[in-house]
Amino acid sequence: MTTSCQGCRDGAAFELPFSMAFQPIVDIATGKIFAHEALVRGLNGEGAGSVLSQVQADNRYAFDQQCRVKAIELAAQLYDPADDVKLSINFMPNAVYEPRACIRLTLATAMKTGFPLDRIIFEFTENEELDTKHVLHILRTYRDMGFKTAIDDFGSGHSGLGLLSHFQPDIVKLDMDMIRGIDTDPVRRTIVKHTLRMLEELNIVPLCEGVETVGEMSALRDLGVSLIQGYLLAKPSFEHLAIPASAKAMLAAAA
Repeated sequence: MTTSCQGCRDGAAFELPFSMAFQPIVDIATGKIFAHEALVRGLNGEGAGSVLSQVQADNRYAFDQQCRVKAIELAAQLYDPADDVKLSINFMPNAVYEPRACIRLTLATAMKTGFPLDRIIFEFTENEELDTKHVLHILRTYRDMGFKTAIDDFGSGHSGLGLLSHFQPDIVKLDMDMIRGIDTDPVRRTIVKHTLRMLEELNIVPLCEGVETVGEMSALRDLGVSLIQGYLLAKPSFEHLAIPASAKAMLAAAA
């Protein structure tokens, strides 16, 4: 395994302390929690922007590494070891120089805390121009190491379908702009319906995020979606695991 890379040799430290909030991802077909996504927050629960605004090119590597450590350490304290609930960690592809070298601290933290590697999902957002070959190398390496992978905000990024033509992650998270008002917007419903059909044929699990109304959740349920994330079920909970509202009860009441 490579033992050093540009990031750990030349990168600046990330000096601003921060913590994490957790938002549940719920399987509305079973009513069970599938995973919690770790979301960066300030030490007193301040929004992600207060931390992300301090991330620069020279400290991006250190920030990405610290996020992984903080997410795993907190999850190891909060999770029930008897459950199979996953932990979804966001990573920054441009902060990963050599995947097998940059994963060492993650592996060491999981080993130290006893957090199972097969419960970790690595997700990334296409919020900046990326080298597709580099992203593919990261995703394939993570899969080879036993991690699950996810593309976040699908439908709003730079590469989208082009990336899927080369690599099929375990999960694709449909962007909230595609979900907003889907129960009353036939255009959005048509786009999502055909996107879901494509993902099914590619053997990729869809996850719809940003769900805020019972109508949206009901429309997604009717389209065959099981995994839901959004304020309707639970807002992110600072340094705690949120208990989601009952999706089944809300759907039954709306029927």
